[in-house]
Amino acid sequence: MSTTTVAPWIAAQTQTLLAQNGHAWLLLGPSGLGQYRLALALVCAWLCEQPTEQGACGVCGSCHAIEVRTHADLCVLMPETVALELGWPLSEKAQGEIDAKTRKPSKEIRVDAMRDAVEFSQRTSARGRGKAVLVFPAERMNHVTANALLKTLEEPPGDVKFVLASDAAHQLLPTIRSRCLAHTMVWPALDTSLAWLQQQGLDGRQAAVMLRACGGRPDDALLLAQAGPSGPTPASWVKLPNAMARGDVGGLKDWTPTQAVDALQKLCHDLLAVKTGATPRFFDALDLPAGSSLATLTAWGKALAAAVRTVEHPFNSGLMLEALVSQAQNAINAKN
Repeated sequence: MSTTTVAPWIAAQTQTLLAQNGHAWLLLGPSGLGQYRLALALVCAWLCEQPTEQGACGVCGSCHAIEVRTHADLCVLMPETVALELGWPLSEKAQGEIDAKTRKPSKEIRVDAMRDAVEFSQRTSARGRGKAVLVFPAERMNHVTANALLKTLEEPPGDVKFVLASDAAHQLLPTIRSRCLAHTMVWPALDTSLAWLQQQGLDGRQAAVMLRACGGRPDDALLLAQAGPSGPTPASWVKLPNAMARGDVGGLKDWTPTQAVDALQKLCHDLLAVKTGATPRFFDALDLPAGSSLATLTAWGKALAAAVRTVEHPFNSGLMLEALVSQAQNAINAKN
């Protein structure tokens, strides 16, 4: 992977980390700052046949093998749902079980996959550049899976390096965190993020609205913009606060319950921020309705937090969206 293909803040961090020694890195920070892309840039550089101080060359056989997901010295550990989204192949056994519909793709990193990774770390390097193990999102390891990795982190084979990338490092076992060198992701400047989003094909207005909708996190903004017709668009995001104040279910047309709850939590956050004299984070202040009392908005926030626990398994998505809109309208327009 060439640094010309990654965001400037990822390229800078890649160069910084490559200049340091260590067999295991933990990349931590909130989602949307590029943990996965930085982890991939590191393993590309570690395995590259012609690396530079800036990172991988992007043109050698090793870089190409990673690009097409076939490098013999790279082991990628992900929940099966994430691996499928990012184009990484599953093991033959796992793919067979999913194809046969005996089970659904796992949302956790399975212990069987971790045991395969431990066995992989003990093999001889196929290309002679050592081996690398990439774990993302690392917080998706349960205790059994994490403990399977711990022994190898404590006593790593000499030619293997690990990079764990996490959006919620506090959920990792303390013993896992203590075995890794921690790197906190750099939060890119607003102008840098907007310029990068426009390089990815977004126009100026779309980039600004999506970046704000994601709280300034460029990776999340790009994913949101690329979601297609389903989910928030720049126009629907700007109109959302007043649509909820009117009780207009059409404001959430084609949104999933998960997207709706996330957006309403952000709206609740910004209304609370304005009530307390703070600056809204996700919406322009001019687009926000007056809102009701702190107590009512706080109660709404608690109700949304409770909804998160069941949002992926609603009994009826349409009815859930109607209930969420009704709840939002009542909270925004309450008089006391």
